[in-house]
Amino acid sequence: MKTWIFNYRKSCNGFGIAAVRMIMAICLCCTMSHVPLSFAQDTVPEVWTGPEAVRFALQNNPDAQIALKRIAASAAAIKEASAAFYPQLGAQAGYSRTNNPMYSFGNILNQGVFSNSIDFNNPGETDDLQFMLGLTYRIYNGGRSQAGVDAANARKKAAMLQEKAVKNSLGFAVVKSFFNIVQAKGNVSARQAAVQAIDASIQAARARFEEGDLLKQELLNLEVQQSLASEDLIQAQHGLALSKQSLLNVLGLTGNQVDINLDQTPLQPVPTQPDFKDRSEILAMQFLIQARQAGLRQAKSGYYPTADAFGSYQVDKGFEIGSGSGDSWMAGIRVNMTLFDGKQTDARVQQASIALAQEKDELRKMELAYALEIRQAVLTLDQTDKRCRVTEKMVASAQASACLFRERFKAGLVLSSELIDAENRLTEAQVRHTLANAEHRIAVANLRRACGLLQYSE
Repeated sequence: MKTWIFNYRKSCNGFGIAAVRMIMAICLCCTMSHVPLSFAQDTVPEVWTGPEAVRFALQNNPDAQIALKRIAASAAAIKEASAAFYPQLGAQAGYSRTNNPMYSFGNILNQGVFSNSIDFNNPGETDDLQFMLGLTYRIYNGGRSQAGVDAANARKKAAMLQEKAVKNSLGFAVVKSFFNIVQAKGNVSARQAAVQAIDASIQAARARFEEGDLLKQELLNLEVQQSLASEDLIQAQHGLALSKQSLLNVLGLTGNQVDINLDQTPLQPVPTQPDFKDRSEILAMQFLIQARQAGLRQAKSGYYPTADAFGSYQVDKGFEIGSGSGDSWMAGIRVNMTLFDGKQTDARVQQASIALAQEKDELRKMELAYALEIRQAVLTLDQTDKRCRVTEKMVASAQASACLFRERFKAGLVLSSELIDAENRLTEAQVRHTLANAEHRIAVANLRRACGLLQYSE
C-alpha cells in the first residue's frame, strides 16, 4: 500500500490575523500622517515664552508621540475584535495519489466514474486534484464577541484620556522647567549684584587703607567676602546651565543654548473651584473598569454553547480512471457545548472578577491621592502668595539698609563685617523674592495640573 500526497492550503480569512495586522499597519500609517514627528514645527523659536514652550513640547516630546501611537493601536484592536462578526472564508487546493481502498473508492465516487466492474476491496490506484471553498459564520457564542468589542472600545477611550493625561503632566513639566530657569536667572542676577557691590566696597576700602584710615584686617575681610561671592556666582551660573538643559530635554530638543522671555509669558488663571473629578486619569480608569466588566462577560461566555453555520463547495478531478470529475456541496449548522472543561471556565471567571475588583480599588486609591494633591496644591499656592508679599517688603528694606551701610562704610562709621552682613542680607532677600515669585507661578501650574487642566489652554 502506498500513498503520495501533495497539499496546498491558503487562508482567505479577510478578517483573520494577517488581515488584522494589515489593518493595524494601515491605521498606524493613517494616524501617523496626522501625527507630528519630532521637530514638527518649521522653526525652533530663538526666545521661548511659556505658551510656546508648552505647545512645542506637546508636539515634539516622545511621551506625547508614544501616547498617540497607543491610541492608534487601540483603534486596530477594535477592528480585530469586530472581525468576529464577519464570516470566515477559506480556500483549499490539494493533489493526492493513493492505492488505499477506502480513499481510492472515495475518489472514484467523487469523480463520478463508478462502474460495476470495480472491485470494492481493491479498486486500484487513483489520484485526485481537489479544490474546496469553505464558509463559516458564528451565529452564537454566549456574547463573547460583543464583549470583546466593548472591551476594545473602552480601552481606546481610556487610551485617548491617558493621552490627555500625558499632555497634562508634560505641560506642567514644561512650566516647571521654564520657571526653574527664571529662578536660576534671578539667583545669578542677585549673585552678580553682590559681587559688584563687594567690588565697589573693596575699592573704597583700599582708598581708606592707603590713607591709613582702615586696618589691613578689614580690607582682608572684604577680599574674603569677594571670593565667597564669586564662588556663589559660579554655582548660580552652573545651576542656570542645568535648568536650561532640563527645559531642552522636556521640549524634545538637544543643544546648549535656550533663552526665555518672561515678560511675554502671561499669568495663568487660578481654578476657582479646584476639583479632580474631571481629571483624565480618573475618567480613563472608569473606562478601564468597563473593559474589565466586558472581560468578565467574556469569561462567563464559556458557560454557554456556540453555534456555527457552515457551507462548502468542492471540485474533484482524477486522471487515472477515465479522467472523471465531479463537484459537491455541503451546508449546515453546528452546535458545540462543553460539558466539562476541568473548571477552566470557573478559573477564568474568578480571575476576571478579581481583576475587576482590583481596578475598582485602584480607582478609589486614585481618588484619595488626587484629593490630597488638590489640597496640597491649594496650600502651596496660598503659601507662595504670602511669601511673594513678604519677600517684596524684605527686598525694599534690605536695599535701603545696604545703601546706608555703604555710605557709612565710606565715611568710616561702620566695620567691614557690618557691611558684609548688610550685603548678605540684601542678596538673600533678592534670591528669596525671585524664588517666591517663580514658585508662585509653578504653584498655579501645579494646581491646574491637579485639576486636570492643560497649561495655557486658553
